[in-house]
Amino acid sequence: MKLILFDVDGTLVDSQNVIAASIGAAFHAYDMEPPSRQRSLSIVGLSLVEAFTVLAGPKAPVEGLAQAYKEAYTVLHLDPANAAPLYPGAGECITRLKDEGNALLGLATGKSRKGVVRLIAQHGWDGVFSTTQTADDAPSKPHPAMILQAMEELGVAPADTMMVGDSSYDMAMARAAGVMPVGVSWGFQPVAALNEAGAGLIVDSYAELKPVLQAFLS
Repeated sequence: MKLILFDVDGTLVDSQNVIAASIGAAFHAYDMEPPSRQRSLSIVGLSLVEAFTVLAGPKAPVEGLAQAYKEAYTVLHLDPANAAPLYPGAGECITRLKDEGNALLGLATGKSRKGVVRLIAQHGWDGVFSTTQTADDAPSKPHPAMILQAMEELGVAPADTMMVGDSSYDMAMARAAGVMPVGVSWGFQPVAALNEAGAGLIVDSYAELKPVLQAFLS
């Protein structure tokens, strides 16, 4: 059976408001000037410590910033203004793949395991994903460990694995793991960045992704 791995933020879930707000709150907690919204979203996909190292520099209190982000996120995600809905067609795509039963599904995300558990409960996805790889389980993207661990866990070969994501980190991770990288254009990074990182192809909607998945599974 083949394996389809999905990134979460920017791919399945439009979480840009709560992420940008939480990054801003973390910087303010340390009396630091927060980055622009665009720059804040450019690091989505990295683990928190790695993300804050990129945003604030290696000499910044990155561990503290990461903790401040977690604390802010816990509060801010409850605000309706910071809702993180599924992208159009995402829920239907996951449900269809699960119901058809001819693919294993997984998540490979820079979110914490706690965040993934919350996401799965929120969308009624219990039992949907055969593997969930998080920032708590592996080095930060673009290191291939998340994908390698998922394949080993499920006994699937690289040739039978696809990674769907919105960032250059997802594409580079997929390339490093030897699996098929599929980029999505609706996320947090420009299409040019995905192409430069080695996207095999890029889709503009879940409707466009459907035939790509069908061809991969045939």
